[in-house]
Amino acid sequence: MSTRNLAKEQPESFAFTADHEARIKGIIAKYPKGYQASAVIPMLDLAQRQEGWVTKPAIDLIAERLGMPVIRVLEVATFYTMFNLHPMGKCHIQVCTSLSCWLRGSNDVVRAFKDKLGVSFGETTSDGAFTVSEVECAGACVNAPVVAVGDEYYEDLNYETMSELIDTLKLGKPPAPGSAVGRQGAEPEGQRSSLTTDPTQPIPKQDLAASMKKFEEAQAGARKPEENA
Repeated sequence: MSTRNLAKEQPESFAFTADHEARIKGIIAKYPKGYQASAVIPMLDLAQRQEGWVTKPAIDLIAERLGMPVIRVLEVATFYTMFNLHPMGKCHIQVCTSLSCWLRGSNDVVRAFKDKLGVSFGETTSDGAFTVSEVECAGACVNAPVVAVGDEYYEDLNYETMSELIDTLKLGKPPAPGSAVGRQGAEPEGQRSSLTTDPTQPIPKQDLAASMKKFEEAQAGARKPEENA
């Protein structure tokens, strides 16, 4: 695992917004007295959402609020790669290049970034609008290749659809998250061959009766060898 260090240049101070302060009270209240340190991850997340990255002053403030040594908060912030330790662009795009995404064409997705934005992994565009990061498995292998933009996932991407997504992000009008080819959940590409009916609807009585009949026939067939024995 690569070393994760804090940025050399740091702001002088950090303070949570009033909205985040209200949320923090609710977060800390979830834990029994003496166990407030359990709130360290959600508080780091709030700090990152506010600033775009986790700063040293934010770490110091969180340690003070939770009664923790600063080194303990620092250990959490540097261990979890979801926490950005350096300034990021306004739009942070995380590209999965793990095995499933690579087999499904993540190299083409990466090429789209280089062609459209002129940046590669760990780099930020000169205008500070985009930062591109490489992640190790986004956990959406079934719809690979996938990228994360903030909290949203864009799936089933290729060079063309990734290029289009970048264009819409530049305009501040990203499309709805999900599959670029219209897949729902983990369904296969193309026409369905199974589970063709809506699973949320009741099973028609005639279909239920037919299914029960097939089940009873199968059960009867399974019992015959035992009876003959």
